[in-house]
Amino acid sequence: MDAFISLLPPLFAVALALATRRVNISLFVSIWIGGWILTGNPITGIAQTFDWFAAVMTDEWNARFLVLVSLLGAGAAFMHRTGGSQALAQWLSGKISTSRGSLLLTWALGVLIFFNDYVNSVIVGNASRELTAKQNVSREKLAWVMDATSAPMATIGPVSDWIGYQVSLIAGAFAVISLTDEKPYWVFLQSIPWNFYSLLCLISVPMIILMGDFASMRKAEVRAGETGELIAPGDTPLSSVEDDLGEVPEGRGSVWNFLVPLVVLIGFGCWALWYTGGGSEGKPLMDAIADTDVSVALSWAAFAMVAVGMAMALLQKQTLEDCEKTLLAGFRTMLPALVIMVLAWSIGTVTDDLETGDYVIEATREWLSPNLLPLLIFLIAMVISFSTGSSWGAMAILTPIGVPLAFNIGDMTLVSMAIGAIFSGSIFGDHCSPISDTTVMASIFSGSDHVAHVRTQIPYAAVPAAVSALLYVGSIVVASPYLLLLIGVVIQGLLIKFLASRKTPKTS
Repeated sequence: MDAFISLLPPLFAVALALATRRVNISLFVSIWIGGWILTGNPITGIAQTFDWFAAVMTDEWNARFLVLVSLLGAGAAFMHRTGGSQALAQWLSGKISTSRGSLLLTWALGVLIFFNDYVNSVIVGNASRELTAKQNVSREKLAWVMDATSAPMATIGPVSDWIGYQVSLIAGAFAVISLTDEKPYWVFLQSIPWNFYSLLCLISVPMIILMGDFASMRKAEVRAGETGELIAPGDTPLSSVEDDLGEVPEGRGSVWNFLVPLVVLIGFGCWALWYTGGGSEGKPLMDAIADTDVSVALSWAAFAMVAVGMAMALLQKQTLEDCEKTLLAGFRTMLPALVIMVLAWSIGTVTDDLETGDYVIEATREWLSPNLLPLLIFLIAMVISFSTGSSWGAMAILTPIGVPLAFNIGDMTLVSMAIGAIFSGSIFGDHCSPISDTTVMASIFSGSDHVAHVRTQIPYAAVPAAVSALLYVGSIVVASPYLLLLIGVVIQGLLIKFLASRKTPKTS
């Protein structure tokens, strides 16, 4: 089996989803193709497909994540039914009166909520969805702003469960090469300036908001601005709290009905991340974060959020029956997303069983050299993460290979560059792959059609990705990552300005 064949199922899933706009069917067919490739028979391939479904749904981490997403949906439902989301939108609308202002606020919130990408989606989506709707911002653009900040921020911190995971991978790679005189966390910090994609992606959001839209996103914004249609005709949002729960009586609740559950979610989440990692046993903060059980910690936090939301509903004299309906409706809003996640995880299992990552690395091994190493690692990480929908998976595949290789053919500077390139390319896929859980979460909590979100986002992700590739080439002659970043920001600004100035045919 070669690299192309092993890449066929995930690439087919992406292409078919974009062509047909039916993401569930596309994912199922692609998983079946993977089963066919693995077993050599289309009939046994179907049996293999359902074996994969069973495996991912009974995996402990995945099962907890399904519970987590359901609880987050219920928490968002209580925010809505107690009037908190509406009160926040009304309060913010009195202070922000432009679409640019509402999107810049969304971006700022995304930057501030850096400790977990899932929590980022819940908080930012619920805080900005109604506000941006009042300014006729398309759901596609809201989803892009949320998606472009959640994963990039989580990977550069300063403190997050992502960073704990990344540092643990670096520590493991150092152990393999007996590199005991370097601190993994300090090397991680040194790699951040080389994480070009994450940094440029974060900067691209205000740039595009202020300079103008291009490609298919421009059409979406024109549609929303001229017709008020936040979602294109024929598109279907992954979930809609407003549609599923109905209108809330005027004057019910206040901003506190949004802020209190939010504070509980963040505060309890931070404590649980520290506690489940062994913080109460005396572990240093970063060691505790590295060893934390994310699915357990965030499930606890989401349950606490739901409990507080229900208590606030009862204080408003809502009945237990009303609370139960809100709870079940919140679960129901997450059902389409849960189906996509199971399918996306199954595609990840397909690529694992077909050894996609190993084949991609083997196909490019002969090209590697000290000068080209950061660029090639970045490109390989992009392919793996986009194909599998998992940045953590791409990091886990490449860090044990890339770090020793960089150390053996270069020095610690090249090691920092390699680490930055691994995380940079890995975030690209997590940011814009249609089978990434982070991309799905952005679609859920923005109220966007998933395929529409992916289709409009890819051109925007391609800009910082292309500039990042140029900067890795530039690192051959320019040693400073800060100078390279400055050059990259200028190039990115000029590129966005050029693309935004091009005329787009009017939609019919």
